[in-house]
Amino acid sequence: MDLQLTGKTALVTAASAGLGYATAAALSAEGARVAICSRDLARAQAAAQQIQDASGNEMLAFGADVASETDLTQLFAEIDAAFGKLDILVCNAGGPPAGNFSALSEAQWATGFQLTLMSVVRSVRLALPLLKTAGGGRVLTILSSSVKKPIDNLTLSNTFRPAVQGLCKSLSLELAGDNIQVNGLAPGRIETGRINELDDALAAKQGKSRAEVRAASETQIPMKRLGQPEEFGRVAAFLCSPAASYVNGSVLLVDGGAVTSL
Repeated sequence: MDLQLTGKTALVTAASAGLGYATAAALSAEGARVAICSRDLARAQAAAQQIQDASGNEMLAFGADVASETDLTQLFAEIDAAFGKLDILVCNAGGPPAGNFSALSEAQWATGFQLTLMSVVRSVRLALPLLKTAGGGRVLTILSSSVKKPIDNLTLSNTFRPAVQGLCKSLSLELAGDNIQVNGLAPGRIETGRINELDDALAAKQGKSRAEVRAASETQIPMKRLGQPEEFGRVAAFLCSPAASYVNGSVLLVDGGAVTSL
């Protein structure tokens, strides 16, 4: 299927690795001109070059910490200078610190708030003029299956991801008149560095090995395996495309069927 993304402009935040990278790669493969950012500019540049070499389409890389209002303001000024408009905004951020309630400090709560929720609030606010200049577009937030089912040892994610989901639902109502569609994409267990970190944290808590934690989690997934980043990226590209022209205010799970609630 041609997703009709050729010539579209896109920004994917926190995309030097993991799900952000997979999303940027899928958008670029479909013909979009994609910018990415990372706290580490060198990593962002290396990732952008790798995607560009694979797709043959131009990539741009910027250094920005999405938890920083100053960095985001500068990033969107650079996007404005480079593109003059924006068709697609994909809001991604590294996961907040792991831990159950009793283990979390005040500072970690503040970090989770800025990283997970306020990064989306600020990114959307800064992107709106560019999206409106383009005549509308797509906002996609990368969430977590924790918006549907709390995950042990991830209290911050269980708290702030649903807040982002609520924000997206509100934005989908408010921005539809501007031809801007807002959706969320909620990954389950996708094989990324973040999953390895979470498995290590849970293994330490339970006194097990990472392999034991991984095997136990796979038994809870109907497809009996972890997802691959490319599988997630293809769904993200679809939701950002004209092919999803009547999808608005939705959250789609990419979890192999792990969340079994209706």
